[in-house]
Amino acid sequence: MDSSSSDRNLGRKFQELFELTVALDQASIETVYRIRHEVYCRDLGWEPERANGMESDEYDRHSVHCLLRRRGSGEPVGCTRLVIARPESPEYPLPFERSCQDVLDRAVIDPATLPRNDVAEVSRLAVMGSFRQRKGETAKPVSVTDDDFESRGGMPRFPFIPVSLYLGAAAIARRLNIDHVFVLTEPRLASHFVRIGFDIHPVGGAIEHRGVRVPSLLSSSKVVAGLRPLIRPLYTVVENSVSAAFERYPHALERLRGGAS
Repeated sequence: MDSSSSDRNLGRKFQELFELTVALDQASIETVYRIRHEVYCRDLGWEPERANGMESDEYDRHSVHCLLRRRGSGEPVGCTRLVIARPESPEYPLPFERSCQDVLDRAVIDPATLPRNDVAEVSRLAVMGSFRQRKGETAKPVSVTDDDFESRGGMPRFPFIPVSLYLGAAAIARRLNIDHVFVLTEPRLASHFVRIGFDIHPVGGAIEHRGVRVPSLLSSSKVVAGLRPLIRPLYTVVENSVSAAFERYPHALERLRGGAS
């Protein structure tokens, strides 16, 4: 029982396997771009390959990136970003506001009516191919299945990689005092996150965007309160990692809010 209890401490288990940080220095940011190039350009062919081996777009200048590595070796595992409003042009639409403009249910929530400094979007989630080896995963940037929440021999099989990256984005949003976090994701992925206690719900109809995607809203202020007890130690580890990163780069928030490159 002691061994099983230890294995079920997801925070401790995560720390044994991975380390998550906020990419605030140039070297880490370039590692994020290289992960995205490997996944989005070379593996999936969703974006054209770049000569420099780094995939980036216009939203990266106003984004905060999560970077996940394998503990010990430092091997890049995955990444995601939190796109925030542009300080110099706050009305400029976030990616989902363009792709989902015709399917958003504005009776539920209308992003246009929210303070722009309280709106963000999680996007560009990518996991390296060596960590997407199971059946059905190679054609997706990330995958979560029903099996990920099943026990095997008394030990939980848990999708540490995608869950930690989303928790990282939520922790960054909390750090920035952004409550309304939108995400465009597969319907099944959103339902899996509901199972672990994410306060996430659809806010519009489905669109075709590299597969069927549905816009959903995550409340960052409700993340901790809503998480299942099993998940809270993992969130604590992730949040501490996010806080430590910003403490190492104390001027990062000022640059983001001020729109500096």
